[in-house]
Amino acid sequence: MSEVHITVGKQFEFIARLEEEDAPKTCRAFLALLPFHNKLIQARWSGESAWIPLGDFKVGVEFENHTSHPGAGQILLYPGGFSETEILFPYGSTSFASKVGQLAGNHFLTIISGNEQLKTLGHKILWEGAQDIIFEAY
Repeated sequence: MSEVHITVGKQFEFIARLEEEDAPKTCRAFLALLPFHNKLIQARWSGESAWIPLGDFKVGVEFENHTSHPGAGQILLYPGGFSETEILFPYGSTSFASKVGQLAGNHFLTIISGNEQLKTLGHKILWEGAQDIIFEAY
């Protein structure tokens, strides 16, 4: 499998490509979690981005293909360490950070269909709050 279907709320659908060549361990670990259901909320420190806080959940991966400045639609998994484990879902200009400072997360998914919805999704999350999110095999 090289793609994942993402549904946010009842309004937004995306197809994302797994970055299997650059982040193979992160992709394998994430695929083992599918289908993955959670809540997507506005990020606190990272700019135009939403996130899925995962607390002390251990994904079992180290850093690979990591970045602090993902583009819109470049989804990151932060495996924990300085801050809690999380998935970052950028919808615009993002500088990945937490209360302890700048972070870097593993870029493991890239949205390839539905990108035109990212700004609208960000506006909805910012002004209307948490949205259900589902990642499924595609």
